[in-house]
Amino acid sequence: MISWECNFLVNQNQVIFSDYSSWSVLTLIAVLFIGMMIAHILKNNIKKLNQSLIPASVLGGIIILLFTTIYNLATGESFFDLPALSICDSDGNIIRTGSEILQIITYHALGLGFVATSLRSKTGKNKPNFKDVFNTGCVTVSTYLMQASLGIIITIIVAKFIPTLVPGSGVILALAYGQGTGQALTWGNMFQTLNPDFNGSNFGLTLAAMGFLSASIGGVVYLMLLKKRGKINTNIEEKLQYTVDDIQIKKEVEMTGSIDKFTIQTALVVFVYAVSFLFMYLIGQFVGYDLKQTIFGFNFFIGTLFAILLKWIINKLTKKGIIKRKYINDFMMNRIAGIAFDIMIVAGIAVIDLRLIKDYWSVILILSFVGLVSTLFYIRFCCHKLFPNYKYEQFCALYGMLTGTASTGMILLREIDPNYETPASDNLVYQNLPAMLFGLPLIMWIVPRIVNGGDIVLYLSLIIIFFIVMQFIQFRSYIFKKKK
Repeated sequence: MISWECNFLVNQNQVIFSDYSSWSVLTLIAVLFIGMMIAHILKNNIKKLNQSLIPASVLGGIIILLFTTIYNLATGESFFDLPALSICDSDGNIIRTGSEILQIITYHALGLGFVATSLRSKTGKNKPNFKDVFNTGCVTVSTYLMQASLGIIITIIVAKFIPTLVPGSGVILALAYGQGTGQALTWGNMFQTLNPDFNGSNFGLTLAAMGFLSASIGGVVYLMLLKKRGKINTNIEEKLQYTVDDIQIKKEVEMTGSIDKFTIQTALVVFVYAVSFLFMYLIGQFVGYDLKQTIFGFNFFIGTLFAILLKWIINKLTKKGIIKRKYINDFMMNRIAGIAFDIMIVAGIAVIDLRLIKDYWSVILILSFVGLVSTLFYIRFCCHKLFPNYKYEQFCALYGMLTGTASTGMILLREIDPNYETPASDNLVYQNLPAMLFGLPLIMWIVPRIVNGGDIVLYLSLIIIFFIVMQFIQFRSYIFKKKK
């Protein structure tokens, strides 16, 4: 019989590679990829499943979640907390469970994905229009505010019936739907640290998983409805084709040479992320514990800023002739971001322990439904008003992003704009700057105070006021026109 006990019997200065504890992290990652490959095979062989547009990473995470849930019910133990999937010390004691490792993977995959996305030079065929980019950023922040306010109102009410539910936890709806798995996990963990009776990490991860389902299933239903009404032409089975020019353009470094081209892209991403860590570490030495945790919760945002800075430096040096070759390749950066987001999604869903949220299913389902409906109709209204020339394309991009991730938005967008002919894809990338600037008060100031148990009514009021202000900003042309 195979023993799965921690068996890391080694000298403290020696590692035995034949012991499975040396393989635990790699085994965890293999489980994630196996789940995605099974999902990919199912999607390719089940037409209805393929038409649902559910990403393989989401489906893979659900497959692993079903397996681990059955295992948990049958054995009474958590699958990912098995010693074989955990890190042990030299005495055979578990020092990091598989569940904790998966949470770490989710956290870092979010940051690496944002860095790779930010290093790209372009995505679409049209030059970004400042007004449309600015409006896209405004809609993004407004949607965060709407999701946060609705979520808080719901949890304030439901908390009267579920004592362990934190009234302010509804703000996670904006982080789970608007930001995705990584942020839902980060802030859910902070809620859990301050309120041990509330399993915030699993609460946030489950909401994020529901967000991906809202993006995939809800997005397809809406597309089919538009197609039936003759509003759009779409072929769900159509795939975007890449050309040689996407992979290798003039003046770029060779595909293979003294160093592989993909290695260069990976090195740039990891370098930026490492600089981001150094920056957060240095700042963390001068602030309190709570603020330090908040700063490290914004690894994706800080990574994005340093990626933009590096890209600006490279462009300046290239114009001055100091750098003579083009080092950043958009196609490969997309691939790195794709891998990071896929791993983030599948790990974030797989690590959910349904037993720990059994008391919260009612509020999770209510939050998920309200998040789906409110996000769909609000973004539809904004896109019809602000982007009339490509309202359906802009809707797909924004709805997918604000219920899942940017990659989910691109998946939906490709169904009606496979070659990115409209500015919607560019808007999705360049809106990050105005969205971050307007979103800072919400995420850097209001959310941390809600997590730390501040006056929930006060901060809910501030979110609603901020939402109203954003409506004046994004619909300024209509308001001024009416006054005139």
